[in-house]
Amino acid sequence: MKRIKWMFIGLVALISCSKATIDLQSKQMASAEKKQTNSTLVAFPGADGYGKSATGGRGGTVYYVTNLNNSGPGSLRDAVSQPNRTVLFKVSGTIFLQSNLFITQNNITIAGQSAPGDGICIAGYGTAIRANNIIIRYLRFRLGDINGITTDALYTSLPTAGGTPYANIIIDHCSLSWSVDEIGSFYGITDFSLQWCILSESLYKSAHEKGTHGYGGIWGGNRSSFHHNLLSHNSSRNPRFAGTLAATGPDEELVDFRNNVIYNWGNINSTYGGENGDYNMVNNYYKYGPATPGSTVSSISNKRNRILQYTSYSLSAGDTVWGGRFFIHGNFVDGFPDVTADNWEKGVQRDSYSGAAALIAAAKQNTPFPTLPILAGTAEEAYQEVLNSAGAILPKRDTVDKRIIQEVRNKTATYEGATYALVNTAGIQHPSGIIDSQQDVGGWPTLQSVTPPDDSDEDGIPDVWEVDHQLDPNDPTDANQLADDGYTMLEKYLNSL
Repeated sequence: MKRIKWMFIGLVALISCSKATIDLQSKQMASAEKKQTNSTLVAFPGADGYGKSATGGRGGTVYYVTNLNNSGPGSLRDAVSQPNRTVLFKVSGTIFLQSNLFITQNNITIAGQSAPGDGICIAGYGTAIRANNIIIRYLRFRLGDINGITTDALYTSLPTAGGTPYANIIIDHCSLSWSVDEIGSFYGITDFSLQWCILSESLYKSAHEKGTHGYGGIWGGNRSSFHHNLLSHNSSRNPRFAGTLAATGPDEELVDFRNNVIYNWGNINSTYGGENGDYNMVNNYYKYGPATPGSTVSSISNKRNRILQYTSYSLSAGDTVWGGRFFIHGNFVDGFPDVTADNWEKGVQRDSYSGAAALIAAAKQNTPFPTLPILAGTAEEAYQEVLNSAGAILPKRDTVDKRIIQEVRNKTATYEGATYALVNTAGIQHPSGIIDSQQDVGGWPTLQSVTPPDDSDEDGIPDVWEVDHQLDPNDPTDANQLADDGYTMLEKYLNSL
């Protein structure tokens, strides 16, 4: 009997030990799975392209912007003065800067969707990114001419001479306008994404020392993605591919440019440039507007059917400038079905028409450059998706973006500046959509603020959301608790907005 008893006890112990081993293995597997999830986690659901792996302020501290002041406690400038932060808002409205805003600290997320009311606009001076691992979402950057500043609304800075380019940056669902130089320029960077943004109405005859300007942007970088953006009502640089003029050969810039919408470029250019670089231009939608000169008959010099104007490719390293290499496919050119069917025949134009066939052969690529895959569609699909969803749509679209979208849909423009009104080139109609000042379109709209939701522990998550998700409204540490998918609970809340 005793023998049976001890055998039973041994069996129970063996089973318990086995169960403990299994439980430990299960926990280890779950931990490994979560680590795997974290290692492949994108910045937020929908993040795509080369900048998608940015982590921003994940796991760091929360800073609430509580006022619209230029500086001081509770200001946006103070919010980005320290690294490892997620910047949230308890106020909506326009922040009129009194000097340029430089983001110089690493590991920052700015979540414009958190603003209570109509959202945030940054005006008066430019905003420059001079840091690594940055996430910026749902903000408006509408510079204006009130300070006579010759800069972009939002841009990435070049590193100091010999320095490492800034990297791991994603800008998502932002609205940029009314700049004196370019609307937004992003080059000399690595692992970068600009997605679902609107860049519109650069100022044509304003404070720029060179005279007329009105440019969309200079875009480039090594491993840069530009997708699902709208460029509208800019006279040129829609965009200009940065290229690397000081280089000694090709392959020194890699850009993936797809599913963008380009509307109503002016009398200078649509997309051009790209010296020394490698570029995919795939499934973009080009739609000329009232400011675009040209005719309804396609030709190799017609700006209305121009997809790209590129620098003639140099054939030897001894030449002054190397041209870019381009894979161009699937781009839709409104009003020109022949150019849509064959992008290269008349849609891709050289800056010199005297070049030989060898120049075209050197620039034309028949297969795409290898890049990170992104969730993309046809040009026609992208057109609808961009108009429906681009820009600072959270907390809500402002009147500027609503008007821009309607003008793109209707192939119209509502306003123009006095300078472009005098341009008398074949094909241009008035009003053209090319403006000299934000005052030409009524200036900055009023953005209303409302009372923010209660957040007792100031961890960035409203009390009601914490209760609904079994968190403690009085425990600030649970904001950085990891959910099953690898995001922090703070990120889960922000991604739910």
